[in-house]
Amino acid sequence: MTFTGAIGAACMFPLRAIIRACVTLRIHPNVLTLIGVIINFLAAWQFGLGRFVPAGLIMLVANIFDFIDGKVAEETNQASRFGGFWDSVMDRFSDLSLFIGVMYLYSRLGRTDYVMVAAFAMMFSVMTSYTRARAESMINKCKVGFMERPERIVLVMIGAFTNRMGAVLWIILVLSVITVLDRIYFTWQALKAQEADAA
Repeated sequence: MTFTGAIGAACMFPLRAIIRACVTLRIHPNVLTLIGVIINFLAAWQFGLGRFVPAGLIMLVANIFDFIDGKVAEETNQASRFGGFWDSVMDRFSDLSLFIGVMYLYSRLGRTDYVMVAAFAMMFSVMTSYTRARAESMINKCKVGFMERPERIVLVMIGAFTNRMGAVLWIILVLSVITVLDRIYFTWQALKAQEADAA
């Protein structure tokens, strides 16, 4: 086993125990998803108070629920189309709440510039998800671009633990803009190819 594999296995050990406990207690996966969102709201509250490290730690807990809800759904044969929809919608609430917490902090500090950076980062983060969802209603797949939700979450946690949230917001903004433009261009090309095939 590689060193990276050993770390992954070590991290999975407590997660498997949590998953087994949820299965035994018959906790519905949609409830786990909701709990994750509520915990992320607490992280957003900590961001708003300028408590970055506690916010990062709370985000780690929230992401445990974000990970195990799908696993519990598989273990209990409760995976459903609505569950996927619910998970996606709750993810948006989680993401937006974190941005709102950071924006509130910068507004209290009188940093209008970083309020705007956070606002644009939030807008393009939402558009990253929307462009994919809208594109995949017309074409098969649209997963181009780097800045998806897992990358954003990791970056926000890095910003929290290093107290470099301003720099992280800029990175999220720039990469999200590139991802949105890439998805628009990719969808345009795919639709043109479909039209050419149909002609």
